[in-house]
Amino acid sequence: MFNLNLIKNIRIPLYLFIYLIFPCSAITQTLKGDFIRNIENSLNNRDLEFIRKNFRNDENQNIPKQFSNILNDFPDSKWKIKRLKSNIPNKEILRIKVLGKKIVNGEKYLLESDFDYIFSILNGKIDDDNIKNLFTTIRNDDNKIDISFKIPDKVLTGSKYDIDIILNKPLEEVIIAGSIKPHQVDSFFEQEILLEPLASGGIFKMTRAPSKPGIQIWSGIIAHPNGMITFTKSIDIIDEI
Repeated sequence: MFNLNLIKNIRIPLYLFIYLIFPCSAITQTLKGDFIRNIENSLNNRDLEFIRKNFRNDENQNIPKQFSNILNDFPDSKWKIKRLKSNIPNKEILRIKVLGKKIVNGEKYLLESDFDYIFSILNGKIDDDNIKNLFTTIRNDDNKIDISFKIPDKVLTGSKYDIDIILNKPLEEVIIAGSIKPHQVDSFFEQEILLEPLASGGIFKMTRAPSKPGIQIWSGIIAHPNGMITFTKSIDIIDEI
């Protein structure tokens, strides 16, 4: 069991993987059959020049920089992509999964990130893109912690909703630590979270959605005798279901 007094004031850096913006092959105004394979190959082969050529001008420098940040943290990251049926006019939707691992001080950290990438193609380049349904975890517990994340994908503006991070096998007489916090959509990279003592069952929070439509981001951490889990979840704030 760890000593909570040693860690409760540590400012834990939490990497938020909304900066997982990725290149798409601008082959035509519509997607061809080999589109997904082309994207996966360019990402997994670290083809930054391909990225620069296929994004609109105001993103073709920023995207490679953000992609490089991911590779610096998880150099062996692998990307898996599939196309979803879109009911949004003139929009395409891709379901993205990113898996990675790294060793820090002898401990293995595993990254798993899932999200939907929604975009249009304008003049042969990716345009008007955004990310939905992001859920990312980074953990060093070798999946030993039995944990459930109950966070909605979307809620109505101004409504109350629950966020529950549940340890399915709570520890008796053992203190765990953690915290959860919202942050601004334009602050994606590194956040700091202060650890606090938690009930052994996890994190349970009731909150209220913003009054305007948009995206709300929650990030948090659980520190457990078996390891630590950081997580990031995006929630769509909508004005009608």
